[in-house]
Amino acid sequence: MAFCVVPTLAGQSGAGQTQPPTAGSQPAQNVPDAPSAVQPPPKPEFPATSPANPLPNAKPDQTSDSDSQGQAAEEKPTPPPMPPIETIPPGSAPRNQINPAEDLYKLVVPVNFVQIPVMVKDGSGRRVDGLLPKDFTVLENGKKQTLTFFSADPFVLSVAILLDIGMPDVAVQKVEQTYSALVGSLSPYDEAALYTYSSTVSQVADFTQNSEKLTATLNELKLVRGHNNGPAVLGGPFGPQPPTVNGIPVGTSGPPPVYTPPKEAHVLNDAILRAALDLSKRDRTRRKAILVISDGRELGSKASYRDVLRVFETYGIQVKAVVVDTGALPLFRQVEKIRIKGQGYSDILPRYSSATGGGKVFSELSRNSIEDAYAEITSEARNQYTLGYNPKATTGSAAYRSIEVLVDKKVSVYSKDGYYPTPPAR
Repeated sequence: MAFCVVPTLAGQSGAGQTQPPTAGSQPAQNVPDAPSAVQPPPKPEFPATSPANPLPNAKPDQTSDSDSQGQAAEEKPTPPPMPPIETIPPGSAPRNQINPAEDLYKLVVPVNFVQIPVMVKDGSGRRVDGLLPKDFTVLENGKKQTLTFFSADPFVLSVAILLDIGMPDVAVQKVEQTYSALVGSLSPYDEAALYTYSSTVSQVADFTQNSEKLTATLNELKLVRGHNNGPAVLGGPFGPQPPTVNGIPVGTSGPPPVYTPPKEAHVLNDAILRAALDLSKRDRTRRKAILVISDGRELGSKASYRDVLRVFETYGIQVKAVVVDTGALPLFRQVEKIRIKGQGYSDILPRYSSATGGGKVFSELSRNSIEDAYAEITSEARNQYTLGYNPKATTGSAAYRSIEVLVDKKVSVYSKDGYYPTPPAR
């Protein structure tokens, strides 16, 4: 005998009638219907989702992606902020506080516009900020000039970096350890070029604002070695000559060759001139400076000090320097002032810096002090007062004109000594 089991729905009788609740029984519960063998169960209806009404099956601790990312950002510790380098973006000019409606290089009449970067320091060597146009007096050839431009805004820089690789090897390696600080002293808007010199001058990197490219070039220069101390070895077992028998080179019948030491040269003037000529072609809205890292020795240059200085005075270029190794020793600097014929001289960098308004020369011996000098030099070059005026046309306009900047306070003023007017365009 076969039996057939017919399922009944919960809460219903076999005849399809609802059983009334009996006394003392529990109230009917809202229990979903059991699945039917004939019809599929209806699809559940969910309310519309929104940020305020999340999915019903979402766990209470679940949040949106943006919330989770925000929490992750809050939990991630922020790195310490880098010291800001204040400057203005390229293509924009510092504001003229005398005539705000005029740009820096908007000339109304066809005359030379003279721009003078001025650095002002107090007795402790700190920069003096907050000066106004009325605090400055500019004299050209002894005659007072009327300022048409004044700004205390920072400038973007074009820097030509000269590295002396003719120093002793220990000094060259010490400088190589400071290359990261050298790159870090530049702002993202500054541009720099790299030059090396010893007996010759070489440009190893053209002007660039890419700090990674500059760092890569400096890392390659870390393979360069300076010269060894002591006289050149020309004889004996460590000399350059081949093996000899009774004083005659093996395999030859003639007399032994005569070896002479290579001629030593430190062409500092030639290196500065090369960098100055390249800087003269850069955008004139940038402040142009040459940073020399050297022991300060000059020997064997074709260019003279006077020739190089004329280029500076024509194009408004400043010279700043970090003197290292023996050039940073006070006693050595005093001895080097006594010139010996054929031995060169080591007092030329302070003369360049003073004549171009570059301020003092930094004489440093330790690695930390060299790195600190980089930051101070670029900060000084960027944050100077900028004065401008239109000189009156005079006869013999190509003649040299002296400049003197005075401040009505007991401070030290650094500016260029004078300039050569730019020849008129034809």
